[in-house]
Amino acid sequence: MDLNSPSFIFYFFLVLFCIIYIVFYLLDSRKIKKNRLDNIMLASYVEKKFKIKKTEINYKKEIKWMALINSFIISSVGTVVSCLDTYIFLKLGLGFILLFLLIYALYEIYGRHLVRKIRRTQNEF
Repeated sequence: MDLNSPSFIFYFFLVLFCIIYIVFYLLDSRKIKKNRLDNIMLASYVEKKFKIKKTEINYKKEIKWMALINSFIISSVGTVVSCLDTYIFLKLGLGFILLFLLIYALYEIYGRHLVRKIRRTQNEF
């Protein structure tokens, strides 16, 4: 099997995504059960950036989205970097650039979605 074939790359991404999703979901759900909400990185970033109160977020519902975003970021960067056939310094540089771009873009989209969701629930009551 060729390591640069599209089917191998797709399966590598899919397996990596599933493993990372399960790990993030289990770790964050344990933090929610123990009421340690400050240790969830995505939640604290979104709260500070979009000025959302902790009481407004239903963490049990949002944990799936947080784990999904984190696992997508890590698995996509890992897949892209591992499939490149260049020098290690170029892989590291591209990996960091891609990592920060995906973190900023996806957390921004998620934060705006969360703000709209909170406003809708506040307007209903």
